Parts: sequence; C-alpha cells; structure tokens
Amino acid sequence: MAMPGVAIRGQRSLLRQIREALASGGPAQSRLDIVVRIIAGSMVAEVCSLYMRRASGDMELFATEGLDPGAVHVTRMKPGEGLVGEIMRLGRPLNLSDAPNHPAFSYRPETGEDPFHAFLGVPLLRGGRAIGVLVVQNRTERVYTDDEVEDLQIVAMVLAEMVAGSELEGELKGVEIAPHRPERLIGSKFADGLALGVAVLHEPPVAPSQLLAEDVVAEEARLKTAILGLQAQIDDMLTGEHGLVDASFEVLETYKMFAHDRGWNRSLEDAVRNGLTAEAAVERVRSEHRARLGQARDPYLRERLHDFEDLADRLLRHLAGEGHTARDLPENAILIARNLGPADLLEYDRTKLAGLLLEEGSSASHAAIVARALDIPCVGRLPGLRDKVSEGDPVIVDAETGEAYLRPRADVVKALQARLEVRKQRRAEFAKLRDTPAFTRDGAKVTLLMNAGLDVDLDILGETGAEGIGLFRTEFQFMVAEEMPRFNAQTALYGRVMDAAGDRPVTFRTLDLGGDKVLPYLEAEREENPALGWRAIRMGLDRPALLRLQLRALIAAARGRALRIMFPLVASVDEFRAARALVDHEVAWAQRRGRPAPSRLDVGAMIEAPALVWHLDALLPMTDFVSVGTNDLMQYLFAADRGNPRVSDRYDFLSPPALRALEMIQKACEETGTPVSVCGEMAGRPLEAFALVALGFDRLSMPPAGIGPVKQMVLSCDREAARRGVTALIRTSAGSIRNEIETLARKLYLAI
Repeated sequence: MAMPGVAIRGQRSLLRQIREALASGGPAQSRLDIVVRIIAGSMVAEVCSLYMRRASGDMELFATEGLDPGAVHVTRMKPGEGLVGEIMRLGRPLNLSDAPNHPAFSYRPETGEDPFHAFLGVPLLRGGRAIGVLVVQNRTERVYTDDEVEDLQIVAMVLAEMVAGSELEGELKGVEIAPHRPERLIGSKFADGLALGVAVLHEPPVAPSQLLAEDVVAEEARLKTAILGLQAQIDDMLTGEHGLVDASFEVLETYKMFAHDRGWNRSLEDAVRNGLTAEAAVERVRSEHRARLGQARDPYLRERLHDFEDLADRLLRHLAGEGHTARDLPENAILIARNLGPADLLEYDRTKLAGLLLEEGSSASHAAIVARALDIPCVGRLPGLRDKVSEGDPVIVDAETGEAYLRPRADVVKALQARLEVRKQRRAEFAKLRDTPAFTRDGAKVTLLMNAGLDVDLDILGETGAEGIGLFRTEFQFMVAEEMPRFNAQTALYGRVMDAAGDRPVTFRTLDLGGDKVLPYLEAEREENPALGWRAIRMGLDRPALLRLQLRALIAAARGRALRIMFPLVASVDEFRAARALVDHEVAWAQRRGRPAPSRLDVGAMIEAPALVWHLDALLPMTDFVSVGTNDLMQYLFAADRGNPRVSDRYDFLSPPALRALEMIQKACEETGTPVSVCGEMAGRPLEAFALVALGFDRLSMPPAGIGPVKQMVLSCDREAARRGVTALIRTSAGSIRNEIETLARKLYLAI
C-alpha cells in the first residue's frame, strides 16, 4: 500500500505525539507501546516494531504494533543476525519489497511476521552509534518511497534522543545507550606518564535542547545564516586574515570544500524543512555520516568523516553564536580528542589536565611536543576512541605502555594506583638529585640541559635541576598567536627567558617554521613534501626581514648579556655563512644606535641534514658550537616521515647506522674542539642517553621530565666501560642493537 511522505505539518504533529507519549508518565513499556502504535498509524503501516540494543550486543524486540505482543522481550537476535542486525552493522536504512527473500532474513515464528513482505528499517543513532532499530512492515510487496524513508529517519532520530534522555531515564535497564563496559585500547605513547581521571571531550557535540522547530521558516533562516557564517570564516582562514593556529592550509582547503558542499547543505536544509531545529538537523546529519563512514576501511573515507565532524562542531557554535572559548575542566581531567594543535592544548587549565588521549597524531606532532613540555601523559593512535568513551567516564592513560583503559575495572585501578605511588617515589628520588652534578662513576662530567618553548617552561626550570636551556623553540610564540608577533612581543619573551635562566646558558633556536608548522598569517605555497621543502633556515634566508626582526629582538633582549643563537636545518655551509652574516649585520646595526651588543655572542648550527655530516670539516671552523637534532636527522637518514605512524617507528635510533653517524659527528667536534650537544628526543630517554654518553657526548638537552631519569643513569654509569661496549656493538650487521644495549646496561648495573 503506497502512501505519500508525511507532510511537514503532519510530521511535526507526529513528533509531538511521540514526545507527549514518552513524557506522559506511567511504565516505560506502556509508553513505548503507544509510540509504535502512533508511528504505525501515521505511516499507514501494518507493523511498527522497536528493537533496542542490550549491553550484550543482542538486539531485543522492545515494543511492536502488528506482530505478536507475546514476542516482546522474548525475540532476541545476536549481533549481525537478521535484517535488524544488518541495519545495525551498516548504520543506514534497509528498504526491501520482499524481506523474506533477503539473504540476511532471519525467521522468528514467535513474532507471527509470516504474511509481511515490504520492510523498512532505520537505525536509532546517538553519537554515531546505533542503539536500536525502528521497523515498519506491510503485507504488500513494495518499495517504500524516499519521502517515507526520510520521515522514518527523522522519527528514529527524535526517538533515539528521547529514549536516551529524561523521558525514560533509568527505566530501560540493560539497554546500552552509551558504552559502559571496560575497554582496553592499545596505541602509542607520545608523552610519558600515568594518569587516572575523568573523560572530557575536546569540543564535544552540543546536544540540542530543542528538537522540534516551532517555526520552520525561522529555523531555515537560522541555518542559512550559520552556514554562510561558517563558509565566510573558513574563507577568511584561507586568506590568512584571521588566525587558526592548528590548521594547515590543506586542512582548511578541505574544510572549504565540504563547507560549500551542496549535498551536505541540502541534507541539513531537508532535515529542517521536515520539522527539526537547526541544531537537531546538524546532529542528525552528523550521526548519519558517522554511521556510514565510521565503518569504512578506506582511510580516505574515514578522514572525510573527521572533516564532517569538525564542520558540524563549528556549525553548532555558529548557531549558538559562540566563538572558540576554553572550557572549565573538572579535577584530573583526561582530554579526549581526534587530534590537537599546540594552541588547543594550551587553552586548557594545566593544573586540572591530568592526561591526553588522541585518536590520531604521532610522537612528533605539535600536541605530543607540548604534552611532553607540560609533563602531561599522552597516548595517541587510538582508532575509534571518541565513539567508545562518553563525557565523564573514568579513564586511565598509561603512557608507559601506550595503552588507555576506558571505564577500568577496580583491580586495574588498584594496580595503576600502586604504579603511581612508585612513580611518586621515583620523582622524590629525582628531586633529591636536583642539585647533584651529573658525573659518571669514572669522573666524566655530563651537562644536562632542558628543552623549552613556552612561558610555562620557565616556571619549572629551577625544579628540574637543569644547568640551562639547551634548546628554546622560538616558533611556539608564532604558532599560538593570531597574528605575526611584533618586535616588542618577541623581545619581551626572550627577555623573560633570559631573566628566568639567570646565569645559566640559553640557546635560542631561530624560527623553525614550514613543513608541518604552517601559520595562517604567513603565506606559503603547497608543497608535495613539506618536510623536505621551504622551511626553517631556508625560509629565513629567503625572507630576511622575518629573520632579521627576530635576530634584532634577541640582541635587544640580551641587554648586553651573553647570547647564544642557533640556526635550524642547515644543509650547506653557504646557508650558515649567510645566516651568520645577518647576525653580524644586526649587531652592527644595534651598536650604531648606541645599543649594547651581547657581552659574548655564540652562533651555532643544528646538524639535522645528513649532508652536513660529510662536510663538518668546512662547517665546524665557522661555528661556535653545534647541536644534533636527532628527530630530523634520523627522519632524513632513514627516509621515514616522523609524522607518519606507518613508518615513524619502523627504524630504531639504537641501530648501527644511526649510532655510527652520531659517532662521526662527535669525533669531528672533538678533533676541532667544537662544543656539541644533542637536543632531540633521544637525549631524554635513559637508554638512548646511555648510548650517547658512551659515544662521547657530554651535553644533552631534553624535555623537563627526562632530566631526573637521565641524571640517575649518568650517576650510575662507568663511561669507559660503556664506550668499549657500545663501540663494539655498532660494528655489527644487525638492523637494531637495542636489546644488546639493554643487556650491556644491565651488566654495568645501570639505573634505567
């Protein structure tokens, strides 16, 4: 029996009837019985049935009009079983003219559904998860119209929110409205540590307070205004007139494409025209995309889901008339996000943020670097994380093993608390060593320095026991700003850093922009391979005004004190020669104006490009010092993008090729008397630092959290014995010698 789609006015009446039935009071079962009766009558269907997902994953018949009422709470289907299971699996409607002939059909005699052929089922979606299925059936063989499918989807969306909301709160026992079982997810550790806290979703979906539109025309106008505002905002981001700190040019282009996508806009408009508020329309379209694309194996399609997610969040904020504002956090908050930029993380209250879990990212991502700087445990590469956790869930971040526990069992919590106590005791031991010089057992001095880049780093410099700042990343000030920092702002920051350090040395690295550090206010062309493109010193030399402004600010901030400047990603001696000439020019400029020159000026280069390893004889005489940036050096040495999870962990720092390259650098510096330090992540890990000390490096710069463990290792190390052991190991043909170095460390009774 064919019927036209429910008219807007009729559909709004149907939705109100459903809402009134659910809010009417009385037992939950009687209210659900009324709801399916209302839907069947309105859809001119001979059967309307509601199936809900149990905590076990089984689908249970909860209410029906037209099937045998004795089957309610009796008929159950295993996950994936029957047409209902197929809808749950696919996350989209199933429209059949002759259901019994479908290969997934599962006959249940207790329901009495023998005479029914036409079948339309739609999922009840909430937060991208199917929590149930709504089905209508007719005896006649026919395909339901597109309007009917649309109508039933809207009914299912409203029903899902009402079932999960206050109307039936606490009455549907055993129904899995949200994930509730303990889950253990395995990812990758980005920033070491342990944390137990409550989940806080980064930019969580704004739950619509009103689902049904009072005035459809007014809602259409609100939606149109919000979409135009969203499109204009994204267009502005692409022109660089407004700052979006964490988004790359490519991401913004994708945003623009989808924000202007006719299909997405039409879906939103159709949902509003069918009686939903603009906010409810966004949630409905969001849930559909989650259900459809979330199951996709193709990484491109899954990435499109993330694009739509971000757009939906932005559109909801436009509808609410709100900008991006930082949220209040509960104590011991565990932030849950797909990915983060450095500005996003810094907007949260550091004193309440206990941990960070990411669906994506890499150990070299901005979020990971900032998390390490702030000593916030972080685990990433946790696929499907956001759909598996709800706001307020208890969560464990185990960044020692790279795992996350959602809604952990009591025994897991107890074990974690014991480990936290051990870490607390270790921190107390490290604190006792704060003022102890780092000498090896055979008397070799190792200078331990701290990596920094944020104002907050200055507060803990004294607590760490670091003997100075071996790497200050100046680009963070640029990455978290809405516009290019001016001369006075740069001078003020560099002055604060030097004031906080006192008589301890600070090595300022000039801007390392480009690659994955794209600024919205700095025009740049897209590149096929940004890591090998226009970045760091190359950008500074091509835009000398930018580099000269920074050098001028550094000289002004020194106020006659000693100053150390280091240039990143120098690939040729000509680049260093040109960069040093700019320093000399700015010093002369300051002196001509009666301003003090630095009492001592040391200018160095970072060795990150393998080309320099074979041209050190030409480079070192020009420099006052060099520093090895192991992150980029190893990336280029192994031709493995450190931001790509598939290859970033494939090659080991503790391998003969990597250690031989480092040995070459150390020996060349030793022969020329050039001070050399290591400032990559390798320096902050006790086992890797042991290998560096064995190779002869005596200046290591690391994240603050690494200083205590590395100092403890140094104090327990016999450097000469370590040198003999590691030198022998790197002559082997093995791809990695990590296990062998661990064995050597144990033999030497090393504290690691």
